[in-house]
Amino acid sequence: MSFQELNAYGKRGEPFLFISDFKGENVEVFSLETLKQNDIEFAIDENYIYKQHPHFLQKQPIDFANYKVKFDQVIENIKAGNTYILNLTQPTPISVDLTLQEIYSVANAHYKLRYKDQFVCFSPEKFIQIKNNKIATFPMKGTIDASIKEAKEKILANEKEMAEHIMIVDLLRNDLSIVAKDVKVEKFRYIDEIVAGEKNLLQVSSHISGIVEENWQERIGDILEALLPAGSISGTPKKSTVELIEKIESYNRGHFTGVFGMFDGKSFDSGVMIRFIEKTANGYLYKSGGGITLDSDVHSEYQEMLDKIYLP
Repeated sequence: MSFQELNAYGKRGEPFLFISDFKGENVEVFSLETLKQNDIEFAIDENYIYKQHPHFLQKQPIDFANYKVKFDQVIENIKAGNTYILNLTQPTPISVDLTLQEIYSVANAHYKLRYKDQFVCFSPEKFIQIKNNKIATFPMKGTIDASIKEAKEKILANEKEMAEHIMIVDLLRNDLSIVAKDVKVEKFRYIDEIVAGEKNLLQVSSHISGIVEENWQERIGDILEALLPAGSISGTPKKSTVELIEKIESYNRGHFTGVFGMFDGKSFDSGVMIRFIEKTANGYLYKSGGGITLDSDVHSEYQEMLDKIYLP
């Protein structure tokens, strides 16, 4: 499917579900009435009611020494000027005695998607939202264990986290300027608390907005094509950083860190596919990671990758 077909859906005002892999190379669109026959479930709900469930993921992550090799490669490329921030992720084998459909049903998240018997994601991160000719994006950058004393103050005062967040906000502000006018940062570095398995995490987000043309529905595909891959989970500068990601990570992200969203005929809402479990011939993989800058600490980044492996 091409992004032009999304434009056609938008021009007709026909509701659809859109799913894209990380690089925007594998793009699919489904009219909503065909989801059941395609074995796809999704939910977009900012006001979901949290459901308690046991936390039962067992993980076998990449060992620290192997992670450090990849981390050091990122730092070398930052020093060489090839990237300023790179989102380094890795797949972690996990054990869980549930089907993908059962995982989907118990997970709590603003954005949930189960794609056939291939993967499920339960994401807290919005990609873009377009409503009343206003486009907005909400990058998440910066995570801390909520149980740490004065966690909110510490994460907001952390210079490394501040620098990382500023770079991503600047990248996404520039991205939105490709498709919108009057782009501005509405709210800079606010805190959301997320239930993350047996612990709670504080995540730092910002709100960036712009104005799109009144007929934006007719070019929804063009807008999405221009904005992919999502900057918050790639890095900056985007083109060279994506090339480095492919070399350093040494695995295929596939749909992980891609995007899915729904057009209801008038407005559009979408999420970044993080918090992601993929079914493989050898069992389940949970893909996770975080942004690396020159000031990043390898031990902290390794722990952040592990902290993001949970069923919310």
